[in-house]
Amino acid sequence: MFEPAVYAQRRRRLKQQFSSGLLLLPGNTDVSMNYPHNHYWFRQDSSFSYFFGLDQPELVGLIDIEADADILFGDDAGLGEVIWVGPQAALAQRAGGAGIERVQPSRELAATLAEARRQGRAIHYLPPYRGETILQLAGWLDCTPAQCEAGASESLMTAVIALREIKSDVEIQEIENALSVTRDMHLAAMLQAKADAFEYQVVAAMEGIMRSHGLQGSYPMIFSRRGEILHNRDHHNRLRSGDLVVNDAGASSALGYASDVTRTFPVGGRFSERQRSLYEIVLAAQQLAIDMIRPGVSYLEVHKQAARHMVAAMSELGFFHGTAAEVVESGAYAICFPHGLGHQMGLDVHDMEGLGETRVGYDASVSRSELFGLRNLRLAKPLQAGMVVTVEPGIYFIPVLIQRWREEARHSNLINYEKFAEYLDFGGIRIEDDVLVTASGARVLGPAIPKSCAEIETLMAA
Repeated sequence: MFEPAVYAQRRRRLKQQFSSGLLLLPGNTDVSMNYPHNHYWFRQDSSFSYFFGLDQPELVGLIDIEADADILFGDDAGLGEVIWVGPQAALAQRAGGAGIERVQPSRELAATLAEARRQGRAIHYLPPYRGETILQLAGWLDCTPAQCEAGASESLMTAVIALREIKSDVEIQEIENALSVTRDMHLAAMLQAKADAFEYQVVAAMEGIMRSHGLQGSYPMIFSRRGEILHNRDHHNRLRSGDLVVNDAGASSALGYASDVTRTFPVGGRFSERQRSLYEIVLAAQQLAIDMIRPGVSYLEVHKQAARHMVAAMSELGFFHGTAAEVVESGAYAICFPHGLGHQMGLDVHDMEGLGETRVGYDASVSRSELFGLRNLRLAKPLQAGMVVTVEPGIYFIPVLIQRWREEARHSNLINYEKFAEYLDFGGIRIEDDVLVTASGARVLGPAIPKSCAEIETLMAA
């Protein structure tokens, strides 16, 4: 955990946004895999973690605005639990690590909330995203699950987003701690990806490095020679010499802060000329995007500029007709770049998206596009100093998409379908880094991970 003052200050800043009411922040519970006592590894709710810090199930934080009180509801381990999981420090002692002085038993929460409702006090809570939490809230608030989901507090969501999206120095350090392990994972993948190996063998090497540091992943790893499948989590293909592999993998820090890095490299260690020409287009688009990042710049415009660069360069290879601006504004470019340039990152790899992707990534200055591809842009609003964002342009040749659009003659005046048909077996390319928006520009976080063709080929030659 951070120092107790960090959590106390976060709660104080949150309270300053409200004049009355209760702020209810449930932590997560254990979730069973296939029977009650066999749990998935525990992951704390990120907003509870941000304000209350403790990484254990069955806890609830409650902030009473009028009383200026921070209360933690939970229970000490009984003898039965101690037998299975060992002795634990008293909850009151652990709560002190988050600057919390008031701890009450779980059984008192329902009565506390019932009394607040009887008095007509507002109870603010964030949108629940787990079934267990929905049912808990419905019971505490005496409403149906549907009413519970509909009753999430807009004012609390707005306040939490404003606080969490600006990262402090200690949060940046946590992200960089995660990235130092992520770098080792990516280096290992490049060295282990040999012809005739299975994808899962390379994934196992990365998992081993992560586990050797006592860490979990920020998300299920994507490691595949079928890189045209954007979130391909199957690892059963056998690698072949010359395959282009997309490796999207990141560790979480000890305090749960995410990292998210993608590298693309050839099995065998040498890019073909066809691979190299497209890879360098993506790499140049990523660097252009990073160079554009600074406070006040709309991430929508950064996305479009990266897309225009890729279209202009691909047009020289014969993929598109017309100007880059025409291709991007029409949406035709999404035939090979159907996702957004990036997203915010922090305690969640897609930070705070449990509060609503549009609510987090858009504001009154920009609305979500209806265009295929562009509507998948998770972050579009102007950037602020202290945000951490991913920058991850890509080029993908998705056979079903190319064939469908060709049959429909969609954007046929702008897309050279004959050229795209030559690349149906190509796969995909994505290059991704985690970037801090600074007061004057941007800084790529973490230790450098090879990403130029020369750097990758040199490493893999080892």
